[in-house]
Amino acid sequence: MHDDTDAATRSILVLGAGELGMAVLRGLTGHPAAPRGTEITVLLRPATLESQAPGKRREIEELRALGIHLLAGDLAAGSVDELARLFRPFDTVICCTGFVAGTGTQRKLATAVLAAGVKRYVPWQFGVDYDIIGRGSGQNLWDEQLDVRDLLRSQDATEWVIVSTGMFTSFLFEPSFGVVDLANGTVHALGHWDTAVTVTTPEDIGTLTAAILFAEPRIANQVVFTAGDTITYARLADILDSHLGRNLRRVEWHIPTLSADLAADPDNALKKYRVAFAQGTGVAWDIGETFNARNGIAVTDVAGWVRRNLPHRI
Repeated sequence: MHDDTDAATRSILVLGAGELGMAVLRGLTGHPAAPRGTEITVLLRPATLESQAPGKRREIEELRALGIHLLAGDLAAGSVDELARLFRPFDTVICCTGFVAGTGTQRKLATAVLAAGVKRYVPWQFGVDYDIIGRGSGQNLWDEQLDVRDLLRSQDATEWVIVSTGMFTSFLFEPSFGVVDLANGTVHALGHWDTAVTVTTPEDIGTLTAAILFAEPRIANQVVFTAGDTITYARLADILDSHLGRNLRRVEWHIPTLSADLAADPDNALKKYRVAFAQGTGVAWDIGETFNARNGIAVTDVAGWVRRNLPHRI
């Protein structure tokens, strides 16, 4: 194994520059503990690099201003061998491309990383505690996450670090997810009001992932937990009532109801997530045991996110 943090972080490749990828790239480039001479590259689809859309151009300009190198590649279309050739020059690979790339992509990427002989890999596992949840949760994509863990744990040539963050804080308020339905003045509890969920903002994930990668002594071959907040659905409703100055309607979505909804629409990803989170297992953990709490790193809790992102009167 490698005994010096610099060797595993001198050349870093980040896969993807979406919401999480950009946060991780900003966190890496701005972190004071980054070893001198660290070079950061982001892999983007050729179509993104060539796009003339104003939003994409601004993204590319920010990446260049941060001193980040740009590499063209297609994670969905590329074979294991093709991806391994792209990955081989890098010491650390961080996957920030989630499930949008399609079923099987995360397994393929992990296989390519191992084939490339990369020193350290941070897979797309920025989510829940898949080990505790186990297989058959109702969200089949989570089973693939366990496949990736099995693959990484079955070898000792490439170090790995898994950053468990819970749900993105903003997803808790996503109208299509349905937990917070401000348009209809309703908060839904997944399972029960005392069911809890852990959430972290992408910005905090970016900062914390950089701190985890650059930590001394080096963190390797383990799952690291973060949390911006761990909150019950009752507490979430209380925060919203206080912030909005009115009482929202509270409706429990019990597991049998959610399971029936999913059975009637089995390919609906959001309904799969509702069932999985309603179980309450492996989706929430003690903030005091997290990397950010142990290291005194400030993060955004749900109340802070609400103050920053929701108007007082809706």
